[in-house]
Amino acid sequence: MGGWLLILLMSVSVSAELPRLEQPLKGDGTLSFVVIGDWGRKGTYNQSEVATQMGSVAAKLNIDFVISTGDNFYDDGLTGIDDPSFETSFSNIYTAKSLQKQWYNVLGNHDYRGDVEAQLNPILHKIDHRWICQRSFIVDTEIAEFFFVDTTPFVDKYFLEPKDHKYDWRGVLPREKYLSNLLKDLEIALEDSTAKWKIVVGHHPVRSIGHHGDTQELITQLLPILEANNVDMYVNGHDHCLEHISSTSSQMQFLTSGGGSKAWKGDMDKDKRDGVKFYYDGQGFMSVELQQTNAKLVYYDIFGKVLHVFNLSKGLNSAM
Repeated sequence: MGGWLLILLMSVSVSAELPRLEQPLKGDGTLSFVVIGDWGRKGTYNQSEVATQMGSVAAKLNIDFVISTGDNFYDDGLTGIDDPSFETSFSNIYTAKSLQKQWYNVLGNHDYRGDVEAQLNPILHKIDHRWICQRSFIVDTEIAEFFFVDTTPFVDKYFLEPKDHKYDWRGVLPREKYLSNLLKDLEIALEDSTAKWKIVVGHHPVRSIGHHGDTQELITQLLPILEANNVDMYVNGHDHCLEHISSTSSQMQFLTSGGGSKAWKGDMDKDKRDGVKFYYDGQGFMSVELQQTNAKLVYYDIFGKVLHVFNLSKGLNSAM
């Protein structure tokens, strides 16, 4: 375990490029994983129930890893590396044997309200070996590359109208330079990628009909880079729902998995239906099975019921 960590830390310190991790495929050349977001509530708001069903699905699929789309600890991130919330909201909740795989995590806006450096600290990996969290990084799996993007610093209101919230902007300021470097590094990495599948993961949605809706800053700054580089999927949380929206201008699928705990029933924009394939205003999670030219995406509720299945082939997609 220590090898990847050393490589990761070295890449952060000596290179401006995005840190890169290697994730092996299954023996048959396939990959499977589950996606959860907006979860860390010490088991409440059905977090534990979602975790149980995740464990069941993960066992059936023999998953290779878990993706967290952020807002890992409510309401205000971690207070430090010794915050008991790390165990009461993470280690003690996701206990299924099938979930004892690497967790690749991005930061959400609630995480930024706490000690961001704590979530990024390698000591957490020693406390629970599953935990991998960086601001932005790449996971290379041969058939797919996953580009994890730190989206919170893009959103103007956290800087201009923080209200009574305090955000930990260490490592982000000056903001303009941080975002410029991130976008440049991401663009280069996407351009250089030869993976069959390009999947970008962030906390905030690009497209959503949920409570927060579209993130205009990402539409302006991030989306053009994703479209220009033929990204297949953009995966996010932030809106506490499950949804699938197909782009009307590219091959991209916008996939929200933010139902890890507290959800917002009935809170949706009924007027923005362009490309919307599925929306569920409750708790749950998503699974993805990847082959060289095919992908199967499934959304589940807290009872493990299948809500939506979507099959994607390179150059051809179909929903059921």
